[in-house]
Amino acid sequence: MATHSDGILVSTSGISTPVEANGHAVQKVVKSLPAAFYAEFLSDAAKERKPSPIRGLFPLENKPGVISLLAGKPNDAMFPFKSLSFSIADTTDPSQEQSISLSGKDLSAGLQYGATGGLPRLSKWFMGLQALSHGRNSGEGWSLSIGSGSQDLIYKAVNSLVNPGDSVLVESPVYAGVIPMFSGLHCEQIEVETDVNGVCSHVLRDILENWPVGKPKPKVLYTVPYGCNPTGMTATLERRKEVLQLAREHNFLILEDDPYFYLYFGKAARPLSYFQLELDEPEVGRVLRFDSFSKILSAGMRMGFASGPKPIIDAIDLHTGMANLQASSLIQAITLALVEEWGYNNFFAHTRAVANFYREKRDVFESALNAHLGGLAEWSTPEAGMFFWFKLLLSPDQAPGVDEGDSEDLIRTKAYEGGVLALPGTVFLPNGRKTAFVRASFSLCTEEQVNEALRRLRAVLLKERGQA
Repeated sequence: MATHSDGILVSTSGISTPVEANGHAVQKVVKSLPAAFYAEFLSDAAKERKPSPIRGLFPLENKPGVISLLAGKPNDAMFPFKSLSFSIADTTDPSQEQSISLSGKDLSAGLQYGATGGLPRLSKWFMGLQALSHGRNSGEGWSLSIGSGSQDLIYKAVNSLVNPGDSVLVESPVYAGVIPMFSGLHCEQIEVETDVNGVCSHVLRDILENWPVGKPKPKVLYTVPYGCNPTGMTATLERRKEVLQLAREHNFLILEDDPYFYLYFGKAARPLSYFQLELDEPEVGRVLRFDSFSKILSAGMRMGFASGPKPIIDAIDLHTGMANLQASSLIQAITLALVEEWGYNNFFAHTRAVANFYREKRDVFESALNAHLGGLAEWSTPEAGMFFWFKLLLSPDQAPGVDEGDSEDLIRTKAYEGGVLALPGTVFLPNGRKTAFVRASFSLCTEEQVNEALRRLRAVLLKERGQA
């Protein structure tokens, strides 16, 4: 066990320490996969994209003495904004506020076109965050790109790695937001079963070892390893290491979508991320990680970043340069002002407070589940995130542990008519099969609202079971 930079215990089992040489600790040499390795992973569309003839030359403007006639940047003298200020809660005393202002060069950078991959100072801050949070340092073959939320970057990554009609591996149940990304490319979505411990690695191995001869194997596996949306599961360290081993054996990349990393509140030590665990592989470069600030700063700001092999990040940036040029400079400037004011210590103090907040919300919801749906539903307690995934026992005769029945009509129609809204589990299954599971979010409702919602759901369920 060790204490992470954000104060949460982390499991370090299986992670090697610096070796000893002549009585001195020597940092382990990290070997990264060569750039040429990724040629077979990039999609045809990614290979056809070319750098912008204008944006690709932006860095040349920084040479001292150069007079640039290059870009069609508007003159910021005509922008009406002269300064911006906002107040934030103090990380040590939330009842107190502190003011942050943007002006001068920092504001100018936020009002003007900027680098495709993000404002350099913010990118550098995020690189430092990855070093503290995941033990990843520069010089290991990876880079970083800032996007308009992690969803923006996931979409671009999928389009940079997947050709129409490709087979892709997706944990199942899976975040509903990626299903249309893959279905829009007419992909064959190979569902890999998950349980409370994460991706079932034995199922994944069976899929890959029995893959049809002559059919190209999947190039990517998509997973949400902490507080998964929808299941709430957090993958164990053992499962993660087994999946990483399979990635090497069968040559696929892991898309680690991780918006709930900082929302971990389990009693057990937090498992290390795939991004960090691959440091103990013979080489790094099979993990593309997506971080989001939506759950810890603001969902509406649309702030996220991707970290991973430089050739793939470069491909994402080419897509960005074509599609939307860059993430909002102003949102980046606001984020930069905030995190530089905080520093890493106060950033982690804030994320600890966020995790504690959601732990309390989780406890309230589970207490209400026990009170109103005890004996009528089955669930596992989430250790991160914002969701409960519970199976409705739709029949009095339903066997425990068996997924029988279909929650869709009951949840979409009858429960809604009864005054409660949730999501039927079928929307999280790429093949749309029937399931008795339901996803419920515990992030917003008060204790009173939670109890009333589950009381209403209980009444609907008892009627469905013929016990009203």
